[in-house]
Amino acid sequence: MTASRPRVGIVGGSGYTGGELLRLLTFHPGVELTQITSRELTGTYVYTRHPNMRGASALQFIHPDALQPCDLLFLALPHGNAAREIERYTALAPAIVDLSADFRLDSADEYARWYGETHPNPAWLERFVYGLPEVRRDQLRGGTHASGVGCNATAINLALLPLARAGVIERAAVEVKVGSSEGGAEPNDGSHHPIRSGAVRVYKPSNHRHGAEVRMILGADVRVDFSVTAIEMVRGVHVLAHVYLNQPHDEKALWRLYRSAYRNEPFVRLVSGAAGLHRMPEPRIVAGTNYCDIGFAVDEDDPCHVIVIAALDNLGKGAAGSAVQCMNLMLGFDETTGLTFPGIYP
Repeated sequence: MTASRPRVGIVGGSGYTGGELLRLLTFHPGVELTQITSRELTGTYVYTRHPNMRGASALQFIHPDALQPCDLLFLALPHGNAAREIERYTALAPAIVDLSADFRLDSADEYARWYGETHPNPAWLERFVYGLPEVRRDQLRGGTHASGVGCNATAINLALLPLARAGVIERAAVEVKVGSSEGGAEPNDGSHHPIRSGAVRVYKPSNHRHGAEVRMILGADVRVDFSVTAIEMVRGVHVLAHVYLNQPHDEKALWRLYRSAYRNEPFVRLVSGAAGLHRMPEPRIVAGTNYCDIGFAVDEDDPCHVIVIAALDNLGKGAAGSAVQCMNLMLGFDETTGLTFPGIYP
């Protein structure tokens, strides 16, 4: 880390993830955000695209060709772009956090299987650490290259990780409900408001690309089938997992398992109450935060059947929040720096 505050930049700052990075980094006490790029918006103030930043940031978008050297670059680019230009970005910054899917997987063969094309720069895969601190903290600490995480994969992985580590999952059937911001800032036919509003649209019944990350983290022998459904929500991922175990568990056993796994995790909260309005995780409660809430229940008629519920913000813990958490580990900050906002309620 440099003597002064490390200088960081965002490449691809016009999208929702870029905007969330802008918000988090502007208020981060340890770094200085010095540049943010957009080809289409070059020369305009960032608050014209991200109006919540009016009065908070005087930065203007610059053209990607005008990037200057800095200490760390966040790459918030469309799929495939980072891999094709990674040499250029690493020449500008010794540390990189790439939020796309380009370097998430540790196998070029797996990439080809799940993304339907040959990886454009496979030699770089092994240089990147998967950017989920809950499973890669030691490798991220002091590291130089971190990948982003898939928001749906992160919710599933954190929800099922304690059970997978215990080796008790026979199979899991998972329904993932997502908000419209998961589709990105660029509109398309499916995101047109009269079409999108009020819809409950199953858009990926099986073989979602994030399944590659689930296999990588939970293990290829752990069978997890999941579907993704778009609902009337802007920010958020909600996981409802029916998990069938190879041995019975009561709720006390589940509490022991999950508390042991997440006792020291600053951004995983266990939410499984018997009373009150919010007894299980809800995306609305974690909107704007870096938290993942997890809850569970046991089928009263079958103690080998448990239901696990998880919620996170797809732009927060599912993207920009995890990326800043990685940066904190890479640059030697406390892991929670700049990420403790608890959200708003109601």
